Amino acid sequence: MIVKPRIRGFICTTAHPLGCAAHVDQQIDYVTEHSEASSGAFQNVLVLGCSGGYGLASRIVAGFGCGAATLGVSFEKAPTQSKTASAGWYNNKAFEARAMQQGLYAKTLDGDAFSDAMREQVLETIKADLGQIDLVVYSLASPVRQHPKTEVLHRSSIKPLGEVLEIKTVHVEKGEVSNVALEPATEQEIADTVTVMGGEDWQYWIDALLAADLLAPKAKTVAYTYIGSELTWPIYWEGTLGKAKADLDRASGEIQQKLQSIGGDARVAVLKAIVSQASAAIPVVPLYAALLFQVMKEQGSHEECIEHIDRLFVSQLLTGTSMRLDDSGRIRVDDLELAEPVQAEVKRRWPLVDTENLPQLGDLAGFRADFLKIFGFGIDGVDYDADVDPQRIS
Repeated sequence: MIVKPRIRGFICTTAHPLGCAAHVDQQIDYVTEHSEASSGAFQNVLVLGCSGGYGLASRIVAGFGCGAATLGVSFEKAPTQSKTASAGWYNNKAFEARAMQQGLYAKTLDGDAFSDAMREQVLETIKADLGQIDLVVYSLASPVRQHPKTEVLHRSSIKPLGEVLEIKTVHVEKGEVSNVALEPATEQEIADTVTVMGGEDWQYWIDALLAADLLAPKAKTVAYTYIGSELTWPIYWEGTLGKAKADLDRASGEIQQKLQSIGGDARVAVLKAIVSQASAAIPVVPLYAALLFQVMKEQGSHEECIEHIDRLFVSQLLTGTSMRLDDSGRIRVDDLELAEPVQAEVKRRWPLVDTENLPQLGDLAGFRADFLKIFGFGIDGVDYDADVDPQRIS
């Protein structure tokens, strides 16, 4: 079949097998050619949420930068003869194929990472194949979570708190800038969002690994978060998402105390804005990101996802590095995004931007291109007019 992007709302319902593989290859090539990560810095790495974005980038840096064996967990859709797989499914297969070529252990378990059944499967795999884990990356991004204890299905909501929020945004496909009025979240929606996106599940994972004696001495764990600029705070940091992220901070402190018994460490790492399936769905964020990317590119400080995670590993996670911590103990690698010259210029452009001048003030074209790359489209060297088998990655 000939695979083309089919955009529906904030998602692309198709993914290109060869394009996804080529995108993974690009990221691996960056790490092998440019990373200063130390070989052997990590031996065995568990990545929860490994199939795309920051989770996939973390697995690539761990494997191809540090030479680590990597075990990944993700929930992806397999292909059929008439339908493509999800992009993450192709990403996982491509990563495993490249890792095998380099003699690196790489296994991916497909299923619900929130479930106790998946936790048990992961524990058994570690016991059989790896022994102990010395880095756990928690990078799950899901809008829903079935609680493993109550079996209640919780859905997250991206909403402001307290009152109706009127704020500027952009329709990514049409390029139209407009103001939207967002209704505030109910108490139940806040609680559900914390249950889905907070720190409880991260704690469940570390508790299970500790109880099974599967964490190596001085093991580290890191969970990813985003704070961003005050321009996005009303819908992000000061909204339902912020409540969930505050719970992640709570969990970090409790996990850190538990890891003292093995000399380990737990941190939340604050990352920069990128284009992801999640960020594309958050009102305001695409417009902010378009302005931000344009400014950072003009000032020479823009980082792609793989570059950013490589910097996190090299400058913050490797033994002997001096972590850049804030008052809450979070690792901060959003320093380039929040640099005063960058934010001053983004804030100057924010009240000025409209539909007509967006192409000059922001990089919406770059945002769209990055969005399509998530699904394997727009990758140099891929023939998108060729007939491909959706069940094959090469």
